[in-house]
Amino acid sequence: MELAEKEAVPRRKTGRPLSFDRDAALEQAMLTFWRYGYETTSIVDLTTAMGVTAPSLYTAFGDKKRLFLEAARRYAGDPEAMAQALDDAETACDAARAMLTSAATAFTGEATPRGCLLASATASGSSASADVQQAITDIRGGVAIRLRARITRDVEAGILPLDLDVAALAGMVMAIIQGMSVMARDGMDRPELLAIVERTLQAWPVCRT
Repeated sequence: MELAEKEAVPRRKTGRPLSFDRDAALEQAMLTFWRYGYETTSIVDLTTAMGVTAPSLYTAFGDKKRLFLEAARRYAGDPEAMAQALDDAETACDAARAMLTSAATAFTGEATPRGCLLASATASGSSASADVQQAITDIRGGVAIRLRARITRDVEAGILPLDLDVAALAGMVMAIIQGMSVMARDGMDRPELLAIVERTLQAWPVCRT
């Protein structure tokens, strides 16, 4: 899942080494954005959760927006690893099942806020954070592109019908993932979400049970 190149993480200026664990601080920032959302989260919220001072935050991460985008990249994971996982799945349906099951599990974690960080953190964004919302849209778009490519591979292999609407099928998976995020935040538990996953896969043209 890719962010725009213009949002690249700023290179930290050389000088005194950081007095804190940058990776651990980023993890706490990610959880804070996940819990409260991008616009609602304040610098005080972040520095308190990360255990750093405001000057240290700016030195290490640039500013709130760049910190959020780096946290979003951390949450989304390596796009190449995701592409490889989709390629390695025996069928596109297996890939979709893995995506949906992973989402249902992640959205109901005991040690993390409920729902999806990418959906929750920007759900109430205003025009002032339009560039942040676009970056998140780009992440989701990258996932959809990779899923469509995997479905297309099954069409070309004769596993799925030639007249299949690839975009609609991939869109169904993405929509279910987004919907499960909302339902998880509303209190739906993991077994209920996993039941939705199984019902969704019943709509797949050819999918092993």
